[in-house]
Amino acid sequence: MTMPEFKQLVDEIKRDVHEISPETLRQMKTTGEDFSLIDVREPEDFQNGTIPGAATVPRGVLELKIDQVTTDKDHKIVLYCRAGGRSALAAYMLQRMGFRNVHSLAGGYEQWKESEPRLASDSSSEEKNAA
Repeated sequence: MTMPEFKQLVDEIKRDVHEISPETLRQMKTTGEDFSLIDVREPEDFQNGTIPGAATVPRGVLELKIDQVTTDKDHKIVLYCRAGGRSALAAYMLQRMGFRNVHSLAGGYEQWKESEPRLASDSSSEEKNAA
């Protein structure tokens, strides 16, 4: 039996992982919902930006260091990476460890940035530049 390709593995795991949209995450943050947000990218990726309020725990040590974020197996956890693959794998592993309220950010940080609400001044300056 051959090992599945990374994308195939992630696609299989995503069937067992609850993903949330960037819009849902923004709503959770805006309403002050109690949850832990964890960036599972590598340290060199953090310099490209992070979602405000996120703890940074690389995927490779998450299972070892999750207790530094929470030990409550029912506490809501939202994980994200660059595009959603590593965070899905991380969510799957936390579920295997007994965490019952784990979510992965669909599309990761890339989708978070792409879906940022545009300010009115941003669109008006683009319109001027297009003219």
